Amino acid sequence: MTSHSLKKYRRITVKIGSALLVDRSAGLKRDWLASIADDIAVLAAGGAEVLVVSSGAIALGRTVLGLGKRVLKLEESQACAAVGQIALAGAWSDELGRNGLKSGQVLVTLGDTEERRRYLNARATISTLLKMKAVPVINENDTVATSEIRYGDNDRLAARVATMMGADLLILLSDIDGLYTAPPALDPAAKFIPLVERITPDIEAMAGAAASELSRGGMRTKLDAGKIATAAGTAMIITSGTRLNPLSAIERGERATFFKPSANPVKGYKTWIAGQLEPAGRLTVDAGAVGALLSGKSLLPAGVRNVSGNFSRGDTVAIVSPEGREIARGLIAYDAADAVRIAGLKTNEIAAVLGYEGRSAMIHRDDLVVSHSGMMETVQAEG
Repeated sequence: MTSHSLKKYRRITVKIGSALLVDRSAGLKRDWLASIADDIAVLAAGGAEVLVVSSGAIALGRTVLGLGKRVLKLEESQACAAVGQIALAGAWSDELGRNGLKSGQVLVTLGDTEERRRYLNARATISTLLKMKAVPVINENDTVATSEIRYGDNDRLAARVATMMGADLLILLSDIDGLYTAPPALDPAAKFIPLVERITPDIEAMAGAAASELSRGGMRTKLDAGKIATAAGTAMIITSGTRLNPLSAIERGERATFFKPSANPVKGYKTWIAGQLEPAGRLTVDAGAVGALLSGKSLLPAGVRNVSGNFSRGDTVAIVSPEGREIARGLIAYDAADAVRIAGLKTNEIAAVLGYEGRSAMIHRDDLVVSHSGMMETVQAEG
């Protein structure tokens, strides 16, 4: 049993899945909510700032409205979110208030973290709540988000919030107590992994799909969240939230998987680039460009072999190796049509093709973040 003391962390983001908060027939699990509010109060009394990313609005709303387990239409999900969100926010306010804590509701859409200006605005609002000693309770704004403009799960939203706010720990509370070598529900021989040094393709291969109709996430989305968080220097813990006082359980040493933060974290402006959830396009580059990027250089058109996607100048694009592995992300200096035209060209050939003097780099190194997830790592397995 490995103990992970939460006392050393000064800013902690806690993500709570729908199934933990809402019972399909009985509605809100008030006792459980009261217990985690007690845990948060203990952390706050120790000097930590706690941010909560709380799922459950749609699940709670469908219970309040008596819609059962049937598949909901988009507009029905949005209506459930509207009903559920007001009940959820009120419950959080009551339970945190019982512990002498103020709380503030923050509803975000994908654009609030993906567009730079709105990202800075959201960060300023949440920062102000923390300064005022209020606990921000954050959720995706499901009343207006459609499938095309949503995070898709609150694991990635939580990672985005954690890195945006400079949290030094992200805790994902789930219905599983950590990462296993295979989904334990499908493979009884799966081994628990207490420590992940770095999220490699081998680690990602261990992930399964979502296990509950109340949640959209699964272990795969938790590892996606882990890549975002650890790259920015945020440690991550995945553990079971099904017990009462789940944060105290971590402190007691109950089973959890700890993900180490990167030793060379991305900071500041590049955190926003690295955390972009859906790149607008992809640039496949040659081996020479891979070497140049890994050594800290800009991406020149000469190294680009293929361009895909409908992106505009300033959008985030993924840079892919000849083998198809994403190695970097960056803000592109050209619209997609012009990027296609100059791919493979030397710098002194750009003006003749485009009819204007373009930038020499397709992505400047100041606007580029190299991924280290493909490098070697050590994983400790526990039988």
